[in-house]
Amino acid sequence: MIRAVAVAVVVAVVLIAMATYTVDERERVILFSLGEVRQVDLEPGLHFKFPLINNVLSFEKRIMTLDVPPDRFLTSEAKNVIVDFYAKWQIADTGQFYRATGGDERNAEERMAQILRDGMRNEFARFKLAEVVSGERTTIMDAVRDVARETASELGVNLVDVRIRRIDLPDEVSESVYDRMRAERERVAQDFRARGQEEAERIKSRADRDRTVILANAYRDSEEIRGAGDAQATGLLGLAFGADEDFFGFYRSLLAYRSSLTGEGSTFVLDSSSDFFRYFKDPAGTRNPARLP
Repeated sequence: MIRAVAVAVVVAVVLIAMATYTVDERERVILFSLGEVRQVDLEPGLHFKFPLINNVLSFEKRIMTLDVPPDRFLTSEAKNVIVDFYAKWQIADTGQFYRATGGDERNAEERMAQILRDGMRNEFARFKLAEVVSGERTTIMDAVRDVARETASELGVNLVDVRIRRIDLPDEVSESVYDRMRAERERVAQDFRARGQEEAERIKSRADRDRTVILANAYRDSEEIRGAGDAQATGLLGLAFGADEDFFGFYRSLLAYRSSLTGEGSTFVLDSSSDFFRYFKDPAGTRNPARLP
């Protein structure tokens, strides 16, 4: 009797377990009846079903991430770029999703990945390399998302967003780009050096011209000052000569002696009666040197 009761209890528990199921808030659930869809998107909570007649299939309700392997795309210049991107997606229509993909999320992701690749290929073909690397990335992402969203809706999927992680250049293209960048930087550097050299020559020429002008003006001023001084000296000498002719003659003789009797071993061969010796023995200069004792 006890064994029969225990068996009955176990059978009842198994039947209850087979006849009930729980829908989580994070899931979308389809209820099948003999393999046909009977109800979709059941409310969260505890539900009942007929064992062996009904079965349920659950899917993720939250937003999921689709990581697409990096792929190559051509720009409008026929330049290859390697694009690493991903998408955020969510099941929007559970019944449509099941009919389109058989309820296989991997199948859905593969089909969405192909849709996104096609969109990326079309969008990258519209822009140049410099544009996709710099300013047009947001434009490309928005355009791919909008176009792919319409196609993904046929799978019962809502494509929430598409994002590009990074855009790289293939090794051969990178080397070519770096060479061009290096050549461009060298050209700019040479241009700066040439402009600097030109400016240096201009400054040097201006400085040489200013130097020549300054020296010429200084020489002119010095000559004017020297001329004025010589004129004043000549005038003073003239006044002194007119005031005392004998003293002026004596002074000029002293100047002649000083300028002539210089250096070592100076030798003069002159007549003793020459005017050169007029003041040599007679400071007054009144006697003839030839008549001196």
